[in-house]
Amino acid sequence: MTQNTPHQPSRSDRLKPAELVGISGAMALFVGVTILITTREVVLSLIGLGITFIVALVVIAMLVLGMKPNAAEETDIEEQNGH
Repeated sequence: MTQNTPHQPSRSDRLKPAELVGISGAMALFVGVTILITTREVVLSLIGLGITFIVALVVIAMLVLGMKPNAAEETDIEEQNGH
């Protein structure tokens, strides 16, 4: 009988979602500030910031989903599936 211990994700694994949100937030902030400096329109700047944040988040998520798992990730997936 084997004991099934739960997998403890590393700190890097736990912070990965926050890192992706931070990157898209930085992109959105850059676009928002650029629009604000250029046009002096706060509402237009906020709209650009929001749209950029959502688009960047979706694009980054799609790129991460498209990545092929490495050998360590594949063995982790197998362990979690119980094979």
